[in-house]
Amino acid sequence: MSSLATPPIPPHFHEHTRLSPSRSMASSNPSRKRKASPSSDYDDEMSTSPSISNARLPPTPNLRKRMRANLTGRPLSVDRLLETLDKDSLRTVLKQLCDRSPSIREEVIQISPRPSIQSTLQVLRDYHDRLMASFPLDPNPRSDYCYDRVRPQWNELLEALTDFTPHFLPPNEQQSSVSLEYLNGVTNIIHDLPEWDTQQYNVSKMNAYEEISRAWSNVIKEASKRGGGIQLQYGGWEEKLRAHNIKSDNRLKGAYEALLDALGWLRPAPSTNQSQSIRQQLFSNTYGMEQPVLRSGKW
Repeated sequence: MSSLATPPIPPHFHEHTRLSPSRSMASSNPSRKRKASPSSDYDDEMSTSPSISNARLPPTPNLRKRMRANLTGRPLSVDRLLETLDKDSLRTVLKQLCDRSPSIREEVIQISPRPSIQSTLQVLRDYHDRLMASFPLDPNPRSDYCYDRVRPQWNELLEALTDFTPHFLPPNEQQSSVSLEYLNGVTNIIHDLPEWDTQQYNVSKMNAYEEISRAWSNVIKEASKRGGGIQLQYGGWEEKLRAHNIKSDNRLKGAYEALLDALGWLRPAPSTNQSQSIRQQLFSNTYGMEQPVLRSGKW
């Protein structure tokens, strides 16, 4: 009867009052190690591997230079010194070196690049600009007073023209196209040279025209020997040189006639009513054929 009066204890009540064997054994035996999972082993290897740890955290390079113990004054090296020189100063240094040692002069010529047409004409234009900027305020820019004031710049420009032109002439310059382009540009500079009231002062400009006319003739004769003068047939050189001759008051007549002679059959024959030009005969396939003679009156 007593057993029936006392209710039985539910089984889940004992789970709260006692530990499971696995938990009690793990807590009672702290020296026993827990087996690591595969993922934890991989994490440990990643953290302990020297190569991987270095890849994650690359060492920061020390960019700070070692300080010099004794910092004393000293002159610049040649490379650093040349960086501080402007064009005029560098030209002065080279000129002094060449004057002291002729061998250096030859080395400078050999290692220097050939001057281009554009750079050379720009130098000559700079001389011309300095000449025109030197004119004083005078109502008559052709007066003797103005000539005396600009004489140094006038002579510098004429000397530069005399020195630069032979560089672009054969045999020093092998390409006729380069020579012709230079002569075309430098002739325009000669056109822009001032003229003076005193005819004696104009002799230098007349001499410049004479020299440039001979230069044109030499280049034309040399170009006519190459490929039958085909270089002279393109580029409009006949029109350009004819315009130069007109602007120079017929002072380039010799050069223009040399060009017409070099063109040969392209030069038009005198126009008459009885015959065609050689060029027209070639195009019409009548070259060499006897032209009929027109007579007036009865036969």
